[in-house]
Amino acid sequence: MATNWIVYACLAVGLSSALVAGVFQSFSDFVMKALIIADPAGGIEAMQMINRCVFRSVFVVMLLGLAPATLGFAAYAYFNLSGPSQVWIMSGAAIYVMGVFFVTMFGNVPMNKRLDAMNSETVEAINYWRIYGKVWTNWNHIRTFGSAATAVCFLLASAAVS
Repeated sequence: MATNWIVYACLAVGLSSALVAGVFQSFSDFVMKALIIADPAGGIEAMQMINRCVFRSVFVVMLLGLAPATLGFAAYAYFNLSGPSQVWIMSGAAIYVMGVFFVTMFGNVPMNKRLDAMNSETVEAINYWRIYGKVWTNWNHIRTFGSAATAVCFLLASAAVS
């Protein structure tokens, strides 16, 4: 009975990470493709608005909140669990922090800030947009895979807790 909370916590982290993966996957699959083929000024402006609105969303709370949650859970697992559940939790945390949080903070966010500072109709912005669309999306693929892999790790950990 004492381990029930661990199972539920693993399920909550796993499902939250899966939701984050779904949002990232949407951008990788069709949102960025649509913005890139749109008129450059329109695509730039739409992405600027998306990036400004995301700060007031549940998504960003989940995205950022999962980093300390997974790290805290990994520390708990290191000191209190053993076997597969410990390995899955610690692996999930490492994947999330490196493949999602760090990629977001050091890959996507700096690109978003640079784009946000530009006037969408300038030649500079349009030239940057061509690079932005490809590079940002490639970083996003990594975040998609990372958050999906984290979800798998935590869901497997929930099944492995004994």
